[in-house]
Amino acid sequence: MKNRDNNNATGGGIGLFGILTIIFIILKVAKVIDWPWIWVLAPTWGSVLLMILIILIIYVISR
Repeated sequence: MKNRDNNNATGGGIGLFGILTIIFIILKVAKVIDWPWIWVLAPTWGSVLLMILIILIIYVISR
């Protein structure tokens, strides 16, 4: 019988923007901050904008 040691660990995780989103939501629900929901969820769409910016930069450089 073969002993197979499969250590298939992924390097994924929640990331900085995810942690910020969770912290902001907790602070909003606990009424510690009085921000509009659009700013509480800003790290979520901020990460999307960052990804689009990176893709555009790569596209411009590769042309």
